[in-house]
Amino acid sequence: MQFRQLGARLLAAASTAALSLLILSCGASNTIDFLYVTSNLQSPGQINVYEVNSESGALFQIPDSPYPSGGRNPVYEVATPNGLNLFVANHDDNSIVLFAIGTDGKLYPLQTVTTPGTEPVAIALNPSGTALYVLDYYAPAAPGQPSFTDLNPGPGALIVYPITPGPSGLSSLGSPLTVGAANYFPVQCFPSNLTVTPNGNFVYVTNTNAVVVTTSPPVTGTVPTLPASCPSSGTVSAFSISSSALTQVSGSPFSTGAGSEPTGILADPGNGSIYVTDTLLNKLYTFSIQSSGALSLASTVATGTMPMGGTIVDSKFLYVTNYTDGSISIYSLSSGLPSLVTTSNAGSSGPLCVIADPNTQRFLYTADYIGGTVGGAELDPSTGTIITNQGTPYVTSGQPTCVAAITHPGGNKNGL
Repeated sequence: MQFRQLGARLLAAASTAALSLLILSCGASNTIDFLYVTSNLQSPGQINVYEVNSESGALFQIPDSPYPSGGRNPVYEVATPNGLNLFVANHDDNSIVLFAIGTDGKLYPLQTVTTPGTEPVAIALNPSGTALYVLDYYAPAAPGQPSFTDLNPGPGALIVYPITPGPSGLSSLGSPLTVGAANYFPVQCFPSNLTVTPNGNFVYVTNTNAVVVTTSPPVTGTVPTLPASCPSSGTVSAFSISSSALTQVSGSPFSTGAGSEPTGILADPGNGSIYVTDTLLNKLYTFSIQSSGALSLASTVATGTMPMGGTIVDSKFLYVTNYTDGSISIYSLSSGLPSLVTTSNAGSSGPLCVIADPNTQRFLYTADYIGGTVGGAELDPSTGTIITNQGTPYVTSGQPTCVAAITHPGGNKNGL
């Protein structure tokens, strides 16, 4: 997960895409996963696709990689649980692009939608892959009012798109869920990330309520001022999820403390907690989730400098990327709360997103924005410590922003 951060609606010719997908090969037998890395150095943005080697964890780009992201400045991506689709958020075009994934990892654009607000910074899926949650940096302005921009900043927005599954991975996004006359749910200022609990009951959004200063996206030449209507410190907005609606949890938004700038957020696999990183105070917060979805602070531990992304492996270890340090903080979850094990080199510099390979949970990969590469490491399943892979760091198209992965389909597992 990463903690930061078109025009007309577009559908690709589904019949042509389906025919192309059906003739793909199964991929190399020693490939356990496909890894997808968004990079924003070029315009349009690029998506590098790699095979993950089962023995070493080494990465090898597939033929035809990289692929266009379908817009400018791709900042976030997620893959569906069944491995059939990839969603990419293009920050500068206010767009979400839906791709089909072939059995050999190749990407086929299916649909592009424009978000109601502007500058999407993060996306998340519900566990069943039937809803996509999009976080816009700025919400739509009220009718007759000027749009929110860096020169006229305002609150953010959470948008919910239903996903309709289709044959051979040809899913589609429906119209955003509405609340009254609006097609979004308001959050506070300068939101940075979101997470959905594994049971699908709640979605949480981190609101920095400040402009986080970093060289990674979203980067702007005009630093917005804090609107008077926004709090002076960070918060977490909480919503309960039903089949047809979102409802703000009583007491939401919940404070992350004076002077805080929460950027990253990650739900625990046990559904009982969320973990929040604070890039200004260099802390990791654990919040307990009450039955109503309300949050209570359970613990605070130190991180490296400017913590950004995080991932949990086997419900035992939590890995947090530290952007300024170029490091990964490793925490044990054996006691129920994060306890620092050690801090390790990330394999490059400026790590943002981090993910474990979904097939074996043996290998860890980071999008290293400053270094322009992907860092790779192997995990020790008993201690949680990591050792960098042979060949790491791996080349990207420049300024990688996020990583996503699917298990290698092994032939016809995904029906393509």
